Amino acid sequence: MSSMLQNSQLSDEAEVVWLEDPAELDYVRQALDKVHARRGKPRYERDGRLIGYTNLKPSAGSDPDSGLFARRTFFLLPHDRDNDPFGAYEVGAPSEAVDPRTIGPGRVGSKTPRSQKGRASEIASVSR
Repeated sequence: MSSMLQNSQLSDEAEVVWLEDPAELDYVRQALDKVHARRGKPRYERDGRLIGYTNLKPSAGSDPDSGLFARRTFFLLPHDRDNDPFGAYEVGAPSEAVDPRTIGPGRVGSKTPRSQKGRASEIASVSR
């Protein structure tokens, strides 16, 4: 689904579940996926690894046509900065990437200097 999420699409979220410590990551990719259940670890069918996901409120409705629930997943691909710090995303980040420290239930998350420029941006601002 679209990488450009809006908070209004996330109103049924109850919690964010992290499988890895988000404080250790400059960014995570996020996607709104259609899944069979409101809660629990969703099936992950991408390259890379699942970093986290959202659980929905018990009152969250499913899509009337498919019966599936829209839930966010947070993930990283093999060529992302945490695996390849001097690769394509040494500076910059994919369009769907946000700083995981800015994500919350019902809150999309934001791009920050850390997510866009990496820890080098934080080190540079401290040394000034």
